[in-house]
Amino acid sequence: MIPSGGDIGKRPSDDSPGHARPAGLETVATLFLADAAATERLGADLAMVLSAGDVVALSGDLGAGKSTLARALIRALAADQELEVPSPTYTLVQSYESEPPVAHFDLYRLAGGEELDELGFSEASEAGIVLVEWPERAAEAVGAATISIELSLPTEGGRQAVISAAPGTSSRIARSLVIREFLGGAGLPDVPRRRFFGDASSRRYETVTRDGETLVLMDAPRQPDGPPIRDGLPYSRIAHLAEDVTPFVALATALRKAGFAAPAIHRADLDRGILLIEHLGAEQIVDAERRPIPERYLESVLCLADLHGVAWPSELPVPDGPIHHVPHYDRRAMTAEVGLLVDWYLPDLKGRPATGDERELFAECWSAIFDELETAETSLVLRDFHSPNVIWRPDATGVQKIGLIDFQDAMIGPSAYDVASLAQDARVDVSAELEAAATAAYLARRRAEDPGFDAFAFERDYAIMAAQRASKILGIFVRLLKRDGKPQYLRHIPRLKGYLARTLGHPSLSALRHLYGVWGIVEERHRSND
Repeated sequence: MIPSGGDIGKRPSDDSPGHARPAGLETVATLFLADAAATERLGADLAMVLSAGDVVALSGDLGAGKSTLARALIRALAADQELEVPSPTYTLVQSYESEPPVAHFDLYRLAGGEELDELGFSEASEAGIVLVEWPERAAEAVGAATISIELSLPTEGGRQAVISAAPGTSSRIARSLVIREFLGGAGLPDVPRRRFFGDASSRRYETVTRDGETLVLMDAPRQPDGPPIRDGLPYSRIAHLAEDVTPFVALATALRKAGFAAPAIHRADLDRGILLIEHLGAEQIVDAERRPIPERYLESVLCLADLHGVAWPSELPVPDGPIHHVPHYDRRAMTAEVGLLVDWYLPDLKGRPATGDERELFAECWSAIFDELETAETSLVLRDFHSPNVIWRPDATGVQKIGLIDFQDAMIGPSAYDVASLAQDARVDVSAELEAAATAAYLARRRAEDPGFDAFAFERDYAIMAAQRASKILGIFVRLLKRDGKPQYLRHIPRLKGYLARTLGHPSLSALRHLYGVWGIVEERHRSND
């Protein structure tokens, strides 16, 4: 049974007794903390959702638990429960090299507000997370607070915590409290949560331990649609991106039933977008220097060959839930994806928006290419089958050696797409020799299972989908910088352009090769297959 979630619960009135908060913050919750362990658990839960720029004002009388909460929060950020966290009562500030960094201020002995600048308060709040005990001693600290936690000691024992936050921050705090409620429903009300860094998406991950087994918590609330870009639809709808966790549950169930190593779903709240799933392992198909391990890449591509040999239905049920209709990787979706190149990458390259003529030429070129895909073999396409999403499981056998994750956006489309995703891995340097070995291994497995498999058509489909994927990702990586403030993906762009240079030698891509050469995306003189 996969349950659905209920209401979060009523929020207390902003007029709760004793609740003093900085101006502009809204009440998120009033919690009763029965003991020090509950206070520590709250601090660790808050650490799961804090980010650089958050300033947490901790108020309350002596002995109310401010230092207890701060200490637990810092240890959770540092992922070190034994970390020494001394009180900064005399030093006034103590900094920690966590991720992001955190600065712990205690202003009880502050002589005047002007000392706050000397302590580096502004710099600390820009670089990372700031915790402030006794914030009322400095108006600047109160004004900078994005989160306020007022702790008090009710007469019945324990502590009361009134949590308030800025409008843009309160949803994160509320989300962490919802996750704690979810874990309680899973029989894990007190289990420690640990941050587990994920991908470039809006999803967030944590790990918890149950009976000695590490489980992954996926936090993936439904995302609002972006602005319409074509036919009145947003990009996410056109490109068939998953809008909630239902597709993940449906696909995980189907993949496991077919014998593949997808995570087991231990508990799911489909309405609120929270899953507790199996942790498939920590080993990857790359080494510590992010270099491909050839035998693992070859095992991965053989897993793909077996997966593409399955006759997948387009309707996949969720246990005791709805039916997931697997979308088709249609022409409109592919066109919208490659359009990211002229929307984001080309303007960044040229220092100006793409002209109408450039867009028209680009569209005509890709339209002719997509015509050739009408006869492509199709199967279930996982869509992001590359090193970050492939788990190496050395103790397993066969396809179980390859753990599959991040497949919620899977579609029915050209099988060659996933092969290109792996053999031209956007995040690691796959040599031309390893790419050739991987595609050859895939072809050999497919032809062994089906002697009528068309290797010539696969070569064409592979070239087209490799160019389509590289073009899309060039746009995505610039978008991650310009729209989302994530510059770390730009380092992969030279690699993508190198893959394009390999691929564009295929005869089906001759017009695209010329266009990309004129634009300076690849060297126009490249003629590898002429």
